[in-house]
Amino acid sequence: MIRILLADDENLIRDAVASLLALEDDLEVVALAASGPEAVATALKHAPDVAVLDLQMPGLDGVEVAERLATELPGCGVVIVTSHGRPGYLKRALEAGARGFLPKTVSSRVLADVVRQVHDGGRYVDPELAAEAIAAGESPLTPREADVLELAADGAPVEEIATRAHLAPGTVRNYLSSAAAKLGAANRHEAVHVARRHGWI
Repeated sequence: MIRILLADDENLIRDAVASLLALEDDLEVVALAASGPEAVATALKHAPDVAVLDLQMPGLDGVEVAERLATELPGCGVVIVTSHGRPGYLKRALEAGARGFLPKTVSSRVLADVVRQVHDGGRYVDPELAAEAIAAGESPLTPREADVLELAADGAPVEEIATRAHLAPGTVRNYLSSAAAKLGAANRHEAVHVARRHGWI
């Protein structure tokens, strides 16, 4: 029996997926979680064979949970499911140790097969997402540019971004203009849009 932790902050989706996986003879959902921190705590308590994680959850996202589990529970395989299948997210997930990455549009049968594959030591990446990731290429942004651009995403003024990033306002302006130039954007708002579309922030 393959023991599964299922983490998703949307109750209806989490319960529906749990019910569908429970129909499989060789799969057992042993724990549920509604946030990233809860997923980590629950995984450490129940030691599941496979953790199926939503990419976007409160507290810690699925990639951050995958990183924690890789260190604290290395025997647990991680599958990330998402409605935001952007190339940058896929790259981050694989770097964090996830062995499965698929969109929420897949059938429960595909998800069950991916869980088995990951449990057996294999990997699975949705072919369409993989093709998009290859086509998008690497992010042109440095990690610091990406951080500053992400802080600018909600329209915060430069001074506020500088305080949050522990940088001088002039340095923040330099990072933002550099990011916009690299992304071929007219301003930081357009740069945020381009970077988000590719999953680079």
